[in-house]
Amino acid sequence: MSIRIAIPEPTTADAAYNARSLPLYISALQSAGATPVVIPLHERQDRVARVLAGTQGVLLPGSGFDVDPERYGEKRIPACGPADPGRTAVDELLLQDAFNLHKPILAICHGAQTLNVWLNGTLIQDLKTVLDTPVNHAPGRDVVNAHSICIASGSRLSSAVNATLEAECNSSHHQAIGRVGDNLRVTAVCPQDKVIEAIELDSADHFAVGVQWHPERTYTMSSLSHALFAAFIQAAETWHLRPIVPSAISA
Repeated sequence: MSIRIAIPEPTTADAAYNARSLPLYISALQSAGATPVVIPLHERQDRVARVLAGTQGVLLPGSGFDVDPERYGEKRIPACGPADPGRTAVDELLLQDAFNLHKPILAICHGAQTLNVWLNGTLIQDLKTVLDTPVNHAPGRDVVNAHSICIASGSRLSSAVNATLEAECNSSHHQAIGRVGDNLRVTAVCPQDKVIEAIELDSADHFAVGVQWHPERTYTMSSLSHALFAAFIQAAETWHLRPIVPSAISA
């Protein structure tokens, strides 16, 4: 039986973005041996829940929208873009399902930021405004090697790429992870400005990895991207529904 991975539509209001980006995620998942299950953002919660019951992992994709700063207790600055409440609602359903059942999670760009905020972390609302970083983190979709990253040894990410601790990645974001969320650890940074490029859940038995770059765009040309999807699908292949232990009943 093919592994089924739930992936929400990237946005509710930008059809052009969806048409441009969603096929890349679908292609990468299929090439890695999985069946993508696209979750429409207008679907009812009960129907989404029924679909999720037949999946073994969650992929949270990028988006043309930003995470609402109110979700992490900040006021919006002018450089922060609009949020997408429909995407937020579905992401929260998928994250709740994945954390309840320990399903593997791969979160990409906006998805990684959402994962961090969902676990009580914060975001840098705009890299140029807040950090004035010299690194161009949004050079364009066609730039394959935008900047280097340093990967933490002993992380799931380093294990996926056979202990490689330096790599090149693409980049297409103006926000980044600020304060790291609960039970998350930083597993990659951009060495030039220390912007966080990857996070993962500090858990031996729950694969939950978020990356700030877009491995789906370089799946066929980057060993890092290929290895990341392979590790995610391998985790989904070994995932199994855990038995529910009944609560003790007082005499």
